[in-house]
Amino acid sequence: MVDAYDEAEAAGPSRRHVTAAMASGLAGAVLVGGAPGAQAAERRPAGGRPDPAHHDILFVSAHPDDEAGNLSTFGLWRERRGMRTGVVTVTRGEGGGNAVGPEEGAPLGVLREKEERSATALAGIENIFYLDKPDFWYTLSAPLTERIWHERDTLERMVRLFRMATPHTVVTMDPRPFNQHGAHQMAARLAIEAFFLAGDRKAFPEQLTCEGLAPWRPRRLLAQNYGFSDLLGPEAPEERHTDPDTGLPVVGVWSGHASREHGTSWAQVERDASRMYRSQGWAAMPPEVPADPEKLGSDWFSVLAEKGRAVRAPVKDQGELRPVYEEFRRWTRRVGLPWLANGAQPDYPDPPSTTVPEVAAAPVLNGVEGDGEYPGPQLDLVHWEGDEATDADCSATAKMSRHGDDLFVLVTVKDDRDGTHLEEDDAKRHWRTDAVEIAIDPRGDADDTSVTFKTGIFPFTAGGGGPVAERDADNRQGPAGETAPGMRVAAEVDEPYRGYTVEAKIPLGELPAAADPERFAVNILVYDSDTKDKTGQTRLAWSPFGSAQADPYVWGTARLEGYTPPADRPTDPAEPEIPTEAARSEDSPASVEQSRRTGIPLAGGPRPCTPRR
Repeated sequence: MVDAYDEAEAAGPSRRHVTAAMASGLAGAVLVGGAPGAQAAERRPAGGRPDPAHHDILFVSAHPDDEAGNLSTFGLWRERRGMRTGVVTVTRGEGGGNAVGPEEGAPLGVLREKEERSATALAGIENIFYLDKPDFWYTLSAPLTERIWHERDTLERMVRLFRMATPHTVVTMDPRPFNQHGAHQMAARLAIEAFFLAGDRKAFPEQLTCEGLAPWRPRRLLAQNYGFSDLLGPEAPEERHTDPDTGLPVVGVWSGHASREHGTSWAQVERDASRMYRSQGWAAMPPEVPADPEKLGSDWFSVLAEKGRAVRAPVKDQGELRPVYEEFRRWTRRVGLPWLANGAQPDYPDPPSTTVPEVAAAPVLNGVEGDGEYPGPQLDLVHWEGDEATDADCSATAKMSRHGDDLFVLVTVKDDRDGTHLEEDDAKRHWRTDAVEIAIDPRGDADDTSVTFKTGIFPFTAGGGGPVAERDADNRQGPAGETAPGMRVAAEVDEPYRGYTVEAKIPLGELPAAADPERFAVNILVYDSDTKDKTGQTRLAWSPFGSAQADPYVWGTARLEGYTPPADRPTDPAEPEIPTEAARSEDSPASVEQSRRTGIPLAGGPRPCTPRR
């Protein structure tokens, strides 16, 4: 199953190299909690009562469900050592897909908050602190996310939360830029900065002088590491591990430890919890985990800091970097963790290239290849992500041609089983069922998809309808009739079902900028679903490296033969229209009650100012 959000994720987390005993789940839990035994439970103020704001561990993430892969660890630490975990979730996931209903935007965020609170409760997590920032779409860009989240404000809120919740250990996501959600990267960056700033009196001093807070210095900083998920069985965490890129120590917590409370393994509890994230299609996960302990994995974490200080590693500078990776390297140097940039830019393969021929007559848009309509080369789409599939299960080819100022694309898909036939007004988030995606970078120099054109085309819709096209995660999103009014699509669906052909006309004038005929970049992708639960299983792409739908660096070059754009067409891309609707904590009864109980303001906002004399 390929999920709408976890397009860039695998399955595990990370920790630090200690003795074999300390690294093996329970004994390691003592140290990861930040203090031995009795000190790990609750901070007690002078009056002797537990501080309701205190959490031994804070997990910082971008969306509801980002903590799902670590719930076995958090539950184990609570049950065996009394360690209290809280979750900081920057957004409510308003930009994700929805496998259970039509909600999107703020209503989807409300739904996802309920899922997250229900799922995390199985691990004994009581409090989730939402920062009310918008989740706009799946992007690989931390800088773009930084802009939309108003980074300084988000950082200030996070520092305030750290100072009020006083965690000994902070766990966050992987800040590295390749092949993962930009919101994940940005959440991790903010957590890392807040970890070091919370104890600095010069950082957001008004929190100290006006709000009455005190500096707080967490002890340990961990980041999820999914590079060790193939190591199975209880012995794996007992060995020393080092991240091959950063050089940092990596530690694991085995998921197979038994839970006294639940009467099963923590791996099974985590699976039960994960299936509660139903809107993201996770209910389709197998209900049972393997019974064989040797088939159960660990949560893996890179150790970024101990005793409040950065864990150091050798710096291995790469040579010339593309802009996204250069920006990340600058950030690592600014925060004093330059080894995080080691090997951050992968060895990109040479992207494919083709020539788009000009045709004398426009192709007839009917989902059928007519004589002479597509004289250029056939492009084979190959496995990119998800389940491997035989040609009989799913295979696809594409062709392109140009007539005047219009690009024509023909995609032929062989498919043994159709997915969900969505209602026409629910024809969005195309990865949930069978669909074709056409991604275009008109200038061939994009660093993220906000300056590109991306369309998802559904070959069929409910009640015998279709095809329908939309735009997603690009310069302007929404139904194609509104966001690309000159675009036209047609489809021919086999009866009985053996696949389909999609044909599209995309006016080059609908693109965010004038097409550069020599650098014009394209990727063509196919999403294959064999179920009726709005989840996908297999993905194909012309250029299949990394996060092929969201990384313009991957897309192939499609030279536009004989084309010259109109002289008055701008070469600078139009300013992107980015959705910023977010659910608000003040409208969440659970969040309001949590704030009353813990004393931590809604969304990490400021406390009333009472200046010290």
